Amino acid sequence: MSEKIPRQQLAEIERVTLGHYDDNAASFWQGTKDHDVSQNYQKFLGQFPPAQQLDILDFGCGPGRDLCYFKSLGHRPVGLDGTLAFTEMARAHSGCPVLHQSFLSLDLERAAFDGVFANATLFHVPAQELPRVLAELRDALRDGGILFTSNPRGSAEGWSGQRYGHYMELEVSQRYLQEAGFDILEHYYRPAGKPRSAQPWLAIVSKKRG
Repeated sequence: MSEKIPRQQLAEIERVTLGHYDDNAASFWQGTKDHDVSQNYQKFLGQFPPAQQLDILDFGCGPGRDLCYFKSLGHRPVGLDGTLAFTEMARAHSGCPVLHQSFLSLDLERAAFDGVFANATLFHVPAQELPRVLAELRDALRDGGILFTSNPRGSAEGWSGQRYGHYMELEVSQRYLQEAGFDILEHYYRPAGKPRSAQPWLAIVSKKRG
């Protein structure tokens, strides 16, 4: 966006978007708990040695579906979500530690994680704040750490109902990631096996540079 969003408006964007998820937490869990995201799991975990036990940050963990999966494989996942209802549900469903932090006010330990799994989450970060948030995720990764992102495609920013979104195509996504210190290893569109016009999701696997 060319015009900078004032801090007060950023707070309102966050409040309304998180409020939407808080108000719809139970239905969101029912609607997403059985989604097939196995392709995303495989692309993310495939970057690591098979026997390595990983410290994973599930960024925007929601009610805990992916935490449960990573834990079932013997990894050490930690969830993070700005929605209070989701953090409580994720702890109950997974038994994993879950941080209650908003995306625009992160407080992450440096070099704490081997990988960050950000599935359908980073698109909620306004464009002007995305470089900072990506840099904070980079700093939370160990050397050579992996960032997985999957976001709805598009070329717009603004409200969709009570949720704020920043929608990007590959070229723009690549620029943000590269400028934040990530090297892109792979990208693909979802759902698999459909024409591009019927693939609304863009997934990118990146590695922390240096």
